[in-house]
Amino acid sequence: MSEQPAPPLLGTTQRVLLLLMAVALATALLVLRGGVNSGSPMEQLARRSLEPDQALSNGRPTIIEFYADWCQACREMAPAMLALEQSSKNKLDIVLVNVDNPRWADLVDDYDVNGIPQLNFFAADGQPRGRSIGVRRPEELTILGDALITGQALPQLAGVGNISAVNESNTTRDVMAGPRSHG
Repeated sequence: MSEQPAPPLLGTTQRVLLLLMAVALATALLVLRGGVNSGSPMEQLARRSLEPDQALSNGRPTIIEFYADWCQACREMAPAMLALEQSSKNKLDIVLVNVDNPRWADLVDDYDVNGIPQLNFFAADGQPRGRSIGVRRPEELTILGDALITGQALPQLAGVGNISAVNESNTTRDVMAGPRSHG
């Protein structure tokens, strides 16, 4: 007695119908999640961010934000940072540097990051102008961005400090907790 091969589980029509349903479901999920550019504002900024060296040498003022994915304050400020980035296209660079990425350990040390979010402000020639630690409101970010774009002095806002030249040989550096030491 010879065995007959089992009939295929799905015929051609059923396979085509199943494929069409899978494509429709995938398309619906993509639309519901916000399209191809989905992701949190922080993820969008991080994806589009230039390398710090490139941003500091391209002739545009720059804001470098030191952040962490787990940082609630960073997430809170991200929509305003994204809005600033979008409204100042080709006039101002917004660069995100994740303090938890070992790739940026030297940069975190170079800029004495000891709390996040930390914003470092740079003139168009790449020279440091100031820094801010903590959450900034959208209107404050707009004012700071405008000052950088127009080459004006940074506004006098609580928590925003100007950068001044310090002779390292005449100072002692206090040991401070790193940006990853709080949660």
